[in-house]
Amino acid sequence: MNWIMIFLSVLLCPIHIFAAGSEDESPDIQAFLVQLFNERTQFLIDQKPEYIDKFYEMKDKLGRYAYEQELLRSKYINTWAEKRGIAFSAAESSIRIHRIKKEGNLAKVSLNQSLQLSYVYKNNKVNPQSFGIGTRHGLTLKKINGEWLVLREWYTDPLTENPKWIPEFKGFPNPTFLKSETDSVQNGDKINQRYNRQKAVEYANKYAGAAWGAGNDHRYNKKYLDYTYKGGDCTNFASQVIGDKSEGGGLRMRSGWHYSSEGSQSWVRTDSFKNFVLHSGYGKLVAKDYFSDVIKPTEKYPNGAIASLKPGDLIAYEMNGDVDHFSILVGFDDHGYPLVNSHTADRYRVPFDLGWDKNTKYLLIHIND
Repeated sequence: MNWIMIFLSVLLCPIHIFAAGSEDESPDIQAFLVQLFNERTQFLIDQKPEYIDKFYEMKDKLGRYAYEQELLRSKYINTWAEKRGIAFSAAESSIRIHRIKKEGNLAKVSLNQSLQLSYVYKNNKVNPQSFGIGTRHGLTLKKINGEWLVLREWYTDPLTENPKWIPEFKGFPNPTFLKSETDSVQNGDKINQRYNRQKAVEYANKYAGAAWGAGNDHRYNKKYLDYTYKGGDCTNFASQVIGDKSEGGGLRMRSGWHYSSEGSQSWVRTDSFKNFVLHSGYGKLVAKDYFSDVIKPTEKYPNGAIASLKPGDLIAYEMNGDVDHFSILVGFDDHGYPLVNSHTADRYRVPFDLGWDKNTKYLLIHIND
């Protein structure tokens, strides 16, 4: 996945802290982070900039940029919700602080956060739906007049697309059909099938990293290298999901696509992985098109091409002719909306198009049983 470290913030409430290697003598910084993230959540709900502008060093170019990116992120995610007919109803998060290092009036912070966002459909507010996002943060704080402020911040969350480029969508014509696909996988696969969908989905849920909802104490599988800082870990994760023989889907590693002490090119690189899956016979391309086309009912796909996918299948995201990202379809929400897991940023049962726009092409890839 080609990703960019973006100066952003997190939408969290309430905050729970798990300190891991942070300095015990820095309670003031921990208190600042708790307040910062709580106020960001209030901003998500009420859309009032005064909740968050007081936390940034506005006289510094990067401090102001971090603040402006937070405005854009919030605008994007709420515009997306409006165009999907939903409203966010609650948010909860935990942060795991890995490091706090003070240098005079500056402090450098490294942490992960796990965010749960809950939403309701405006035409049915009875059953809230939830998904999780996990991000890795690096912050530089500056103490001015006795108060800590954000001087700069980056993290790997791509929710800053242009809100004007989000396509409209009025809902699936037959969401009950889509939901039934999840149930069929949960009932288990036949023993003689070469691809175990149930185990693939279980793997994707267990090792979804820092995202709320993930297992394994929000950690990746230590059997594999973490490629987050080597271009992104999304393809490495997708390969694990379909190819890990002990916990995942169990597809046999082959020449060109394998993992020993590290992943081969086809194991870790998006375009190479896509080509391998489609040319090896392991998968077939169901559709490659923009959002409005993959969800559109057709004679061949009465519920849209996306409805032909099953949990354990793959979705690739193409921008400007290059595949930028891979995710794993893990199920559908109660209204039939496809949900995906991925790494970089970590996602757990996130709506498949959240974080993308009308210029994204979706490659729907069915893994052959």
